[in-house]
Amino acid sequence: MRETPEDLTRLQDLLDASLSRSTAHLRSIIKTESTLSAEQLTQVLTGMCTLALSTVTAKGEPRISGADGHFLWGKWYFGTAREAAKARHMSARPAVSVAHMRGEDLGVFTHGTVEILNPHKEEPAQDWPDVVAYLKDFYGDHSFDWDNDTVYYRLHPQWMTVYAADVTKLLG
Repeated sequence: MRETPEDLTRLQDLLDASLSRSTAHLRSIIKTESTLSAEQLTQVLTGMCTLALSTVTAKGEPRISGADGHFLWGKWYFGTAREAAKARHMSARPAVSVAHMRGEDLGVFTHGTVEILNPHKEEPAQDWPDVVAYLKDFYGDHSFDWDNDTVYYRLHPQWMTVYAADVTKLLG
């Protein structure tokens, strides 16, 4: 777990606020016994989590694709090839949605705005060295040309909710 107490507090506040702003229908599905706390969520979302990433074209048409997601410091991090369509979409329109689902056991749904961590030919984010160190440890130091071939994003969530069918099973 990489999250600081401040990260966990911020994440818990987001989870609570998001659920309270949700529709009655969603609140009828996600209840205290069928969700996770911020601390539990960080225990469950370890390693690589496959994300369904939703972006929007210039014509306003939705597009969905997959991405390797990593939940670090209470936020989603993911990357793609610099020339990928989704990279162009996010550069022009940084509002995205992601979903991580594990069958009927877990659903994590997030809406927010992405930040590019390693822009091409520009100064990277201040914490990029920490992020790329994690990624190199996970994927291997020589898996990618981290500065030229791939672009990494941090999703700043504005809404996030979690459905867990059996909390005990997930944490077991």
